[in-house]
Amino acid sequence: MLRLTLLGTGAAGGVPLYGCECIACERARSQAAFERKPCSAMLEWGRGGAQERLLIDAGLMDLHSRFAAGTYYGFLLTHFHVDHVQGLFHLRWGNTSPIPVWCPDDPQGCADLLKHPGCLSFKPTLDHGESFNINRLKITPLAMKHSRPTVGFLFEYGIMSVAYLTDTDGLSAQTLDFLLERQPIDAIVLDCSFPPNSEAGNHGNLDTARLIQEKLKPKELIITHIGHDLDRWLMKNGVPSWVEIGRDGMEI
Repeated sequence: MLRLTLLGTGAAGGVPLYGCECIACERARSQAAFERKPCSAMLEWGRGGAQERLLIDAGLMDLHSRFAAGTYYGFLLTHFHVDHVQGLFHLRWGNTSPIPVWCPDDPQGCADLLKHPGCLSFKPTLDHGESFNINRLKITPLAMKHSRPTVGFLFEYGIMSVAYLTDTDGLSAQTLDFLLERQPIDAIVLDCSFPPNSEAGNHGNLDTARLIQEKLKPKELIITHIGHDLDRWLMKNGVPSWVEIGRDGMEI
């Protein structure tokens, strides 16, 4: 069994965006199913009662109550932007065994997390293409195109594979080449914050997502890190047939 659960699928401002009265934000206020929390995920794998769990990023502010101590193996951080690590700021002072946090080598980190880690054991060892294994799960960090040192992940367990690729504006040539060698990938979860024809900058739009889908041809392409502008565009134009829209709580 290999299961990825999207805990949050929102861009940094989330949906609904504070103070916004657009149709996407109003829908999210009235229907909880359309709310988007900070972009993060949970990976579970194993057989029978020997299942393991990793948390990907830590933007959720209720980690301390949602996941009891000892119920997960550790964290994989894509990068140190606040919306991906803010849940660690109070979790670090917990009374528990050291929690491993694999992360890119970014000496700046975020505020004083690296200087005062508390119960967190940071492991800045995530380099592009340098695979490692945790209880038969193969994890390969992949370089993303972002404003801070950032990695995505390819997870392989038996014959199953899933790639989690956020935050990024498209994919670098080295990451595309790496994933092309491993086709077909069962599922790719991809950063897509903006509608088509948007100047994406640090994040992808629906045009870049389409190009990646055409090149890598995964069995499923699911987008995440979605902003309210893209939600509004999807409400008006519909969902293209080649993509699935990530939702908080979605299981892959």
